[in-house]
Amino acid sequence: MHSKTLEVAVGLFMLAGMASLIVLALNVSGLTFSGAKDSYTIYAAFENIGGLTARSKVTVAGVGVGRVVGITLDKDDFSGIVEMEIEADYNQFTTDTTAAILTAGLLGEKYIGLISGADDEYLVEGDMIIDTQSALVLEELIGQFLFNKVNE
Repeated sequence: MHSKTLEVAVGLFMLAGMASLIVLALNVSGLTFSGAKDSYTIYAAFENIGGLTARSKVTVAGVGVGRVVGITLDKDDFSGIVEMEIEADYNQFTTDTTAAILTAGLLGEKYIGLISGADDEYLVEGDMIIDTQSALVLEELIGQFLFNKVNE
């Protein structure tokens, strides 16, 4: 009888561990079970997206306000067009808002940081953010450092 109780306890512990791993994997990947929230879509053009991916966070002052839905290439000027889905609660971004690709943590996760400006008009569905800062690419920085060092 004692053996059966121990086996059931170990089995329940294993199921709880597997459920915890699944929840952790879903949180890390950005997938959720929550229903669709009201949102609107805005775009930004970057010269270099530097590893930004779909489902990356969009933040303002560190607070998540949306996510990256898609990334495409503009065939006219060869820039990366980032499509962002912003929650409808955050609809006070002015037309002079700045978007920058930033890096979080040691692992280098990329996300978009928005800084609202002081204009009187607000971004609406389908608008494009003009003022952007591309991602810093570590290889380019190292190359510039080495090239400048050689020239000295």
